[in-house]
Amino acid sequence: MHTQDDFYRQLKSLQQRFDGMQPELEISVRDTALGVEGFIVVWNTAISRHGPLPNCAKGGTRIRPGLTLAEIKMLARNMAIKNAAAGLPLGGCKSGLNADPNQPEFESTYRRFIQLCKPYTHENGGIFGGFGFDIGAAPEHALWACDTLNSRRSFTGKTVAMGGTDYDREGIAGLGVAEAAVQTLVMHDEDLQRVTFSVHGVGAMGAAVIRYFSASGGRLNAIGDPKFGGTWVFDKPISQALSAALIGLDTRTAKELLPSEGRLLDSDANRVLFESTDLLFPCALQYVIDSQNADRIQARYIVEGANNPTALDAYPLLYRNGIHQVPDFIANAGGIIAAYIELTSDSIDQRDIELRTLVHRAKALTSSTIKKNVANIVELSRKYRIPMRDAGTYTALSAILDNEIGNEPG
Repeated sequence: MHTQDDFYRQLKSLQQRFDGMQPELEISVRDTALGVEGFIVVWNTAISRHGPLPNCAKGGTRIRPGLTLAEIKMLARNMAIKNAAAGLPLGGCKSGLNADPNQPEFESTYRRFIQLCKPYTHENGGIFGGFGFDIGAAPEHALWACDTLNSRRSFTGKTVAMGGTDYDREGIAGLGVAEAAVQTLVMHDEDLQRVTFSVHGVGAMGAAVIRYFSASGGRLNAIGDPKFGGTWVFDKPISQALSAALIGLDTRTAKELLPSEGRLLDSDANRVLFESTDLLFPCALQYVIDSQNADRIQARYIVEGANNPTALDAYPLLYRNGIHQVPDFIANAGGIIAAYIELTSDSIDQRDIELRTLVHRAKALTSSTIKKNVANIVELSRKYRIPMRDAGTYTALSAILDNEIGNEPG
């Protein structure tokens, strides 16, 4: 490729080929007597052919009432892109359970779902890499799944005591988002000690971003979250006490400290998206930035923590306005990287648990991998004068399709 036109011709060709792919496994599992309905969709596995988990795909397990096979299919397709963009030799998949996890009989429903899915798991000869955390998940699900399977090999995100990385509690996905921001800023010659940042959504992801990016030198100057009453701005560095409350998801303490340290700018939590700041982390809902409000963004950089916080038609507008934006599938891959560490770590003894060996491995691989991937897409973006999202999409689709010979229909 020599020109921007060449780049987009190749990207269009890759996208058409990817759009023509069909999942390798698409199945519904049911026990009508118990009212159990669940789904597994494996999008691709050839990318894993020469890795430590041949013919394997991985993604989380979504649980909610009304869940459909179509939703799981869409999520599996997205995981194929995220795993490939992360540079992992791992296909994309998703599993899900159509159930209310708050119902009193949910444990029996969940355990039966795990039993029905067992024959498709990679450790039992299938191509499904196993279960994990997603919407509706809770810590006890790992216990139930591993007990039902009589194995810890097919559930990721487990506690350290169970031989896992505990990536949710450790905020490893948020670490990756913070590292993506650091790499982007360094490559644009920014002084990290002078960078201000804002966070939309102070849940698990937003809290971890505050934790890790603050440690890199950034100064928090605004947050937006409905549980805190809207958008707060900080004219001075926040105290260690407030920082600890936000990072620790201690909502009560944070609410007590906010009035003395910040100003409630607006009761609308989305207002934080449009505040003056160097760096914006959207860490809450999907499609909060769109073509209708893109011109209101004042941040010079956006690094996406949430899944799909930006509508597709907004990316070129933000790029036109000079905003450097790292897409979600590049920045928030820490969870799947940690899952990969769990899946590929064979022997975990008590000393490893005491030393938190897998946690350290997962954090180190997340940091190095995401920094490398961001550097690659920044260079592509500069070379062809394109949004980083397009550069990331090209990288991911190339990795998938270079391995998927003969997978397209027809």
